[in-house]
Amino acid sequence: MEKETVIKVSNLSKRYRIGLKNEMHDSLASSITAFLKSPFKSFKKLKNLSNTSDESEDIFYALKNINFEVKKGEVLGIVGMNGAGKSTLLKVLSRITEPSSGEIELKGRVASLLEVGTGFHPDLTGRENIFLNGTILGMTKKEIIEKMEEIIEFSGVRKFIDTPVKRYSSGMRVRLAFSVAANLDPEILIIDEVLAVGDYEFQNKCLSKMQDVANGGKTILFVSHNMAAVNQLCTRAILLKKGEKIADGTVAEIIDCYRENSNTVSNSNGCVILQEKTELSFQLLKASIINAKEELSSYFEHVEKIKFDIEFLISQQAANHYIYVHVSDSNENILFVTSDEHLSADGYKCGQMPNGKHNYTVDFPSHFFKPGRYNITINFANKFHPNVQQNQNILSFEIVDTKTLGGSRQLYRADAITAPEIRWEFKY
Repeated sequence: MEKETVIKVSNLSKRYRIGLKNEMHDSLASSITAFLKSPFKSFKKLKNLSNTSDESEDIFYALKNINFEVKKGEVLGIVGMNGAGKSTLLKVLSRITEPSSGEIELKGRVASLLEVGTGFHPDLTGRENIFLNGTILGMTKKEIIEKMEEIIEFSGVRKFIDTPVKRYSSGMRVRLAFSVAANLDPEILIIDEVLAVGDYEFQNKCLSKMQDVANGGKTILFVSHNMAAVNQLCTRAILLKKGEKIADGTVAEIIDCYRENSNTVSNSNGCVILQEKTELSFQLLKASIINAKEELSSYFEHVEKIKFDIEFLISQQAANHYIYVHVSDSNENILFVTSDEHLSADGYKCGQMPNGKHNYTVDFPSHFFKPGRYNITINFANKFHPNVQQNQNILSFEIVDTKTLGGSRQLYRADAITAPEIRWEFKY
């Protein structure tokens, strides 16, 4: 039996008029003042505005002719580069802003979390805001009271629940906001990248909660740049680019498409080039991350090998110099450190090189990084100074896993830092 369609978007567009800073007024008083100062000029501007066509260069389409449907119980991932229109789409679906054209059909209560503290009144306490949000969703006082303890417990802000929300930190607000949105029994839950505000433990807690919500037959729309989270949570995904939907399919297909598009948007993706500094005798010029196809990339499958390329310049030969690299996770935990010290007997290979440009290639093994985001730091050092030149988090990359049944063959434990493929052998 085919599932019911709970979201239907038809030819949806959202356009904005840009470049009219001096022509728009944010209050009645300012509008009247401007008119009294120059009535004919104001009338002329209003006339020009009314005659502006869609072809005008002052029109910007944040969304253009978007079409898709979402079935009951689906978890739809919405991905795309910055400026693709993801947040605008969610705001239109959440009825925060009106579409310029097109139709939206929604069946069921909609709860959304688009910005830190969305829907909260700063002067009300956390508890009072729970009642406010529940009422907006159409719940009775009895229903809200029944959910109250569950919301407070999940949020982790019990100690401050009767404190005005304006005194909360951003982390506390997002904890309570998510807890309210996820626990007040919506039929449709809309979540933007706001979860990035929370810490790693809370993000995992939220993903687990969203999976529980989805397993309960609810529908979720989830926007994120974290492909590991999209892969873990979503059952389907769409890709937006410059306000248009360019792909709709399985999560694995859309992640591949997203990677391909992100790699063609800018040559800097997976690569950084530094300006040469004449005062430095030993410096980094270029660092690149390369996939198995010898292409620049910042997205890799768990099963892929990763090649890291370092180009550096020695303008004045100096003994006792070496390079070391460390990779850290999103919580700044250093996974490992590697250096070129083993390439020479005394451990200072760079100190033996002639002046000029040189290149190192470092291979990271496959089946090593668990899904998540990682940063690369490159430090130039010598025997007496550990940081001659430091390039902190100069490159980043993301690991996803769509090749091993969503990671079911790997133990991606929350308390584990890496996920190497460890082979066991049964002997007797």
